[in-house]
Amino acid sequence: MAIRPKYITFDCYGTLTRFRMGDMAREMFADRIPADKMEQFIADFSSYRFDEVLGDWQPYEVVLKNSVRRLCKKWKIQYFDHEAHQYYEAVPTWKPHADVPAGLSKIANEIPLVILSNASDNQIHSNVALLGAPFHRVYTAQMAQAYKPRLKAFEYMFDSLGCNPEDVLHVSSSLRYDLMSAHDLGIVNKVFVNRGHGPGNPAYGYTEIADIGGLPAVVGL
Repeated sequence: MAIRPKYITFDCYGTLTRFRMGDMAREMFADRIPADKMEQFIADFSSYRFDEVLGDWQPYEVVLKNSVRRLCKKWKIQYFDHEAHQYYEAVPTWKPHADVPAGLSKIANEIPLVILSNASDNQIHSNVALLGAPFHRVYTAQMAQAYKPRLKAFEYMFDSLGCNPEDVLHVSSSLRYDLMSAHDLGIVNKVFVNRGHGPGNPAYGYTEIADIGGLPAVVGL
């Protein structure tokens, strides 16, 4: 049976917007990290970014710089602040996955779309403008003063929308950042967009789709 929530809430980077941190790191550090070690290097970079968002809110630029600094320390290579800053500057230039505009356009006029993103206020809107559909609300970690996977970020969204966990369908390509927290909060309706960012786990009770093109069918459109 199709789900018809009051809102469809989305993670942005990775789920809707193509996330390029790993691509950038491969290019930037190609002269310093051996090719056979690069995938572990990228995995470590991802782990440090995740660790940096688990505490009190700090600006996303600081999150990225701290992550790169810690990464370089672990791999015993020199840290350059100007290199780390390039990651922050690149985020607003990233474009959506190819499947996103068509998939969203089939839904946007029927169910309000909402974004909850681990972004800074001055980054997100250029990305959202490229998604090909209107969004009812866009919430950032800066607004919530908390990053996902912290429950505080989701609670800010619920309070701002004036809704409850059972009123939304949450869509993400990440269990670690989104769907595990959504499960803990009682968001029953969840969609896992399997873009290969990490393993799934059906114990979290989501519907799995390959891309956003599969989302209209989930809500009966």
